Amino acid sequence: MDLGTIIGLASGFGMVLIGVILGGAGVGPYISPDSVLIVIGGSFGAMLVANPMNRMLGIMKYFSHAFKSTDWREEQLISDLVGFSDRARREGLLALEDNVDQIEDEFMRKAIQLVVDGTDPEIIKSIMYNDLNQIQTRHEAGVKVFDDWSKIAPAFGMIGTLIGLIAMLVNLGGDTSVIGRGMSTALVTTLYGSFFANLVLIPVKSKLEDRDGDETRAREIVIEGILSIQSGDNPRILLDKLVAFLPPKQREAIKAESGRD
Repeated sequence: MDLGTIIGLASGFGMVLIGVILGGAGVGPYISPDSVLIVIGGSFGAMLVANPMNRMLGIMKYFSHAFKSTDWREEQLISDLVGFSDRARREGLLALEDNVDQIEDEFMRKAIQLVVDGTDPEIIKSIMYNDLNQIQTRHEAGVKVFDDWSKIAPAFGMIGTLIGLIAMLVNLGGDTSVIGRGMSTALVTTLYGSFFANLVLIPVKSKLEDRDGDETRAREIVIEGILSIQSGDNPRILLDKLVAFLPPKQREAIKAESGRD
């Protein structure tokens, strides 16, 4: 569970709510079901037009990834790959077949199996990068949903503003309560559109981009490691190659653990 997402959303809503209360008008004037319908319902309808139905029906799956923090355990990945390299140099590539069933990560298991099967390095590279590209394509679909929605929602806030202004102008000189309701819709709908986009949609899009980057880095470590194992690189050289993917602090920790300074 990603506490940053939960705390961020809670604090964002909380700070705005406190600001509303301190503003002196109370919470009531800011509660507008018709504004919710215009912004959330209207923008979601536009998103259905812009995207395939199955993508929009699965939007909660994308949204849930913002709350999940996956530990790709790059240090363990590197340690495993260096261990495989050492064994391959001592016993040959076919010896890695004994490790295939013990590998939990499907991506690495597939790569090791390709090596054991004697697949050409260029073919392995093509297959694994194709898998990685497909993963990234699926991630980009989720990012695009929230990116598009973050642009559409404020536009529907403006549409709500126009609806409220029209209602207000039509009733000028008439029922003042209707005029007030129209003005309220005009302002609150704009608020809802901006609030929804800037506290929910844009941050979720950014979080999904981070998730994509984390998984991509882990997969690239595996690909680089597998290709180096097949080419017969020295485990120490392999370690240097793989730690280059990591931030400096993690590099030093892995090298220290492996007995290298």
